[in-house]
Amino acid sequence: MKEGRINLYSDTQTRPSPAMRKAIADAPVGDEQGFLDPTVNALCKRTADLLGKEAATFLPSGTICNEIAICVHCNRGDEIYAHHSAHILNFEGGGPAAIAGAAIRALPGDRGMYSADDLHMNIRDGSRYGPSPKLVAGEQTANMGGGSVWPVDQIYAVATVAREHGLALHMDGARLMNAVVSSGISAADHAAPFDSVWIDLSKGLGCPMGGVLAGSKSFIDEAWRWKQRMGGAMRQAGIIAAAGLYALDHNVDRLADDHVNAQRFAEHVSQCQGVRLPFGAIDSNIVFVDVTDTGVNAAAIVAALEEQGINVGAMGGTLIRAVTHLDVDASMVEEAASAFVAVVDGLRGTTYTT
Repeated sequence: MKEGRINLYSDTQTRPSPAMRKAIADAPVGDEQGFLDPTVNALCKRTADLLGKEAATFLPSGTICNEIAICVHCNRGDEIYAHHSAHILNFEGGGPAAIAGAAIRALPGDRGMYSADDLHMNIRDGSRYGPSPKLVAGEQTANMGGGSVWPVDQIYAVATVAREHGLALHMDGARLMNAVVSSGISAADHAAPFDSVWIDLSKGLGCPMGGVLAGSKSFIDEAWRWKQRMGGAMRQAGIIAAAGLYALDHNVDRLADDHVNAQRFAEHVSQCQGVRLPFGAIDSNIVFVDVTDTGVNAAAIVAALEEQGINVGAMGGTLIRAVTHLDVDASMVEEAASAFVAVVDGLRGTTYTT
């Protein structure tokens, strides 16, 4: 990808603002592994309190948050229950199998979310002939479900089924703060049924890297063992953690702007003939666009927009994703949406069609 002026490829594309960079530069630091970095310690306490958990640990990425949590919860041969579009199944390089030796059973459900009934119907009976049921995982928001926000009552219903079967629960909270802003329900209430949960700092919160994994004290103690094994333990990590503290102070409420911009983009492009929004309503900052009925290939649209300095992502032959964030304002979104429509109209009937 050639990065353009308007980057809607993902909210991972954000850059730290000048104020965040100053917080990074001014951060007091120490040895994170010895719990001597005051900025890391402050971020972990802040996040644990935010999520209603006893403790937390700072990690380099969201993927390592997921993989460490799975390693703590699961033994080799155990089974994890997750939606068929879940990040842990599709975008982590087979990590649960390669690292923890755990299998994932893919569950059905609309918009990246499964129901309590979906879970109940798929939990194995514990026979020695199959994997051992162990962990239920949910993703908030559901990325490949169009940034959909799991309703809290649905989360609690799923958790009830999991507990009835003696299963642990883990939340991939990559965009949990988007769900909080969209729903008006606290992060702690979203996270309450889960044994482990993490938030990503490098997406809508605008940090250059990092995630914070939270749970009980005993869970985090064991997470530290895996953190050490995987090379996720750090030293003077306060220079990174400072960005997280700044983001929690300044970049949470403004996520509402990203949601409005995503709706604006969706409304504009959906007026284009043949363009469809496959997930319907826009809950947060992710917009999926189905261009099947335009007769134009998604890759051709993405390439043409890139030539105009606009980045979106092709998620298959006829599916495109655009993600709003703090580095893309309303006027840029309007420009990108207008360009999208013009590109689709210009490519109809050309050699680039499907």
